Amino acid sequence: MTLMRTHTDPFDVLFKNFFNNDSFFAPALETKITHPVDIYETKDGLHFEIACTGLTKEDVNINIEGDVLRVTYEKDGESEIDVTNFIHRGIARRSFNLGYKVASRFNLQSADAQMNNGLLTISIPFAEQAKPKVLAIK
Repeated sequence: MTLMRTHTDPFDVLFKNFFNNDSFFAPALETKITHPVDIYETKDGLHFEIACTGLTKEDVNINIEGDVLRVTYEKDGESEIDVTNFIHRGIARRSFNLGYKVASRFNLQSADAQMNNGLLTISIPFAEQAKPKVLAIK
């Protein structure tokens, strides 16, 4: 007599998905670690908050290329701490290259950036034509 299992073991699903590229889950080797970024909109415009722990404003480059906002940091090989035996390593010291296409309702040319306590804040106001206006009745 053979017993058939009617439920799927979660480990079996994870193991299967590791090798199956057509599955709903991304294989572990293809997952990409993203850089911590918050993006939100207020009545004043679009705002980006980008974690830049341990960096100075001189370390980070912000470029505007057409309608793309690009924020980059290129890690120096020499800036790495010379420790051969970490007990725990939780602070990522890696380069990043973030690019965001910004909608035309925002005025990217009037963007403002500030660095405060390792948090880079970029504010992009609404474009004049996108701001709400009051229409007078004639």
